[in-house]
Formats: sequence, C-alpha cells, structure tokens
Amino acid sequence: MTKYAKKICAIIHETSAHMSAEQIFLELKKTDPKVVLATVYNNLNILCREGIIRRLSVEGSPDRYDRTVRHDHLVCKACGKLADICLEDLTENLETQLGEGILSYDLKVFYLCPACRHKHKAAEDNSF
Repeated sequence: MTKYAKKICAIIHETSAHMSAEQIFLELKKTDPKVVLATVYNNLNILCREGIIRRLSVEGSPDRYDRTVRHDHLVCKACGKLADICLEDLTENLETQLGEGILSYDLKVFYLCPACRHKHKAAEDNSF
C-alpha cells in the first residue's frame, strides 16, 4: 500500500463524515501540500477495488467514501446529507429469498433530515 493510500485510509476511518474525493484531497493537502487530485482518485479506486474502503454513490451527488464495516445509510432527499444507520443485517434473509449466496448489499434509506424537515415545515407554515 502506498503512503498516500495509507493516509487516505486513515482519513476515511477517522471520521464519521462521508467525504468526497475532493474533501479527502483537501484534508490530505494539509499534511502533504504536493499531493495532486489525480493521486487521490487513483488511490481511492484501488482501495475500493481491493475492498479496503467502499464507494457510496447517490444520484446527483459526487461519490463519497466510507469504511467497510457493515452498516447502512440514511440519505436526505433535500440536501443529500448521508448519515449512518445500523439496521439488522439482511444478508441471511436476502440469501434465503434468492436461493443463493450474495457478496454484499448497499441499503440507502431516503428521508428528510431534521434540518430539512424543519425548513420544509417552516415554509409550509409561512405559506398561509
């Protein structure tokens, strides 16, 4: 593993945020000012391919990166904020329904986060 790959892994594993490549790049640049964005993208692709980190794709948003520890995500439909949620592991249930083994699954639950729900409610209250 390259020195940049190790540092990228550390950044991802030390935060609960779901950072984009650009955010990871800016964080890495604080300690390694000579790093370039292409290096970050190349290392992220390798780390994802090797299963060391996982890529989170949400339509209309840049890919974000996360730990591989089993967990699911809440996605705000208004602002795109990602939050972790621990639901029951569905692997056994899915395998039973499919009649065969699965490698993994990625569950995203879409909702309105508390801040957006509050804004939405305030806008409704002001419309009368």
